[in-house]
Amino acid sequence: MHKFHRLRNRLFVAAALAMIVFSAPPPAHAVSKEIVELQTQVQQLLDMMQRLQSTMDTRFAVLQNLSQQTADNATQMKAAVDALQQKLGAQSEAASGKMDAVSGQMQGLNDSVDELKSRIAKLDKSVQDMQTQLQNIQAQPQTVAPAGQNGMPGGSTVPGGTVSPSGPQGGQLPPPPQAQAPPLADTYQAAVRDYNAAKYDVAAGEFQDVLHYYPLDDLAGNAQFYLGEIAYRQQNYSDAISAYNAVLEGFPGSPKAPAAQLRKGLALLQTNKKDAGIRELRQLIQRHPQTPEAAQARSKLNGMGVRVTAAK
Repeated sequence: MHKFHRLRNRLFVAAALAMIVFSAPPPAHAVSKEIVELQTQVQQLLDMMQRLQSTMDTRFAVLQNLSQQTADNATQMKAAVDALQQKLGAQSEAASGKMDAVSGQMQGLNDSVDELKSRIAKLDKSVQDMQTQLQNIQAQPQTVAPAGQNGMPGGSTVPGGTVSPSGPQGGQLPPPPQAQAPPLADTYQAAVRDYNAAKYDVAAGEFQDVLHYYPLDDLAGNAQFYLGEIAYRQQNYSDAISAYNAVLEGFPGSPKAPAAQLRKGLALLQTNKKDAGIRELRQLIQRHPQTPEAAQARSKLNGMGVRVTAAK
């Protein structure tokens, strides 16, 4: 480009000289041969300058066209990158939704398995109790209660001459009735149905019955977890955290323990306790790294821009 400028400047100088020469008045004598040659050379220089100008104009047009094409390509590239980012964002949201759905299905499956195990255990216990009762009945001798001294059937004399009360068949009066525990499986199933139907008050009472009458059963841990879920759905995060703590401390081996720790971390984040929530999610990843709940914890931390590291 600099060479073109220098050459153009030289041509302009030559053209100016030629114009000066041509504008000078011709001598009185005849035009010599040297002047004719000079005029010819000047004309050639003018032609070259015109061709050079035309070439430069053409090249400038080409460069301008290439610059416009580059700008258009950059615009298209930016649009393609934006579209790709939107697509990746939509796929990420869809994958997160699918993961939540799978987690819910896994939770329901675990509940069904736990319920089945509880039913089998209760059935085995019932069979054993029946066998024990049958053995006791076979081992007891058949005796007839003697009549009382006062002629009243089934009555007995106690020291002091008084007669103890007897029933209509000669036996002792039955003790006052006591509150019987509701069936575990039926109560738990009804509680889960009411929970899924958003009847949270009814479901909470039924889960409390499971905890009250069967505190050592495997389903008691599940009932405690669902009490936390009810509080979480009602945005009562402090009660939810307490319920999840009860699962983690009272039922550490429960299949609901990973879910309880995940939900506890989320509840802490909802109450603006960011550090405690992050620490809880990291502990979940460390304790249960292969669970769906750990995958959800990693996704949550990544979305917050928090580095996923093992809890210390």
